[in-house]
Amino acid sequence: MFLSLFISAFLSATLLPGSSEVLLMLLLNQTDSIGTLWAVATLGNVLGSCVNYSLGRYFLHWQNQRWFPVSKIRLAQGQAWFNRYGKWSLLLSWLPILGDPLTMFAGMLRLRFGWFLLLVSLGKGARYVLIIGLNYTWLQLV
Repeated sequence: MFLSLFISAFLSATLLPGSSEVLLMLLLNQTDSIGTLWAVATLGNVLGSCVNYSLGRYFLHWQNQRWFPVSKIRLAQGQAWFNRYGKWSLLLSWLPILGDPLTMFAGMLRLRFGWFLLLVSLGKGARYVLIIGLNYTWLQLV
């Protein structure tokens, strides 16, 4: 149960598609270990973002290759956006579609890992607290 949540949260935080929120809500209805579920989901999701950060650190090394998946224009736009909003934008790293590239740009721009880890952990941890809270609110209404 916890391992499947960890794997789901980890994969959801990488560039692979996934949704750990649904699994978390299912598991919340099967156990009273709310704190453990929160910790496992948050840890898996943060570690998945660390993979993106690491990829970003080495991503630019291949930017002149033909197979490079991002055009120079899109790369410049992403870097400009991250530079404009800075490290605090990592508090939004939990957002679908936007969050994964944010964590990669943090690595590309060589943001200090301590800041990265703190801000991503806060954002992703808060998201899972919100999901848990919404789940229990919904159960009260039903």
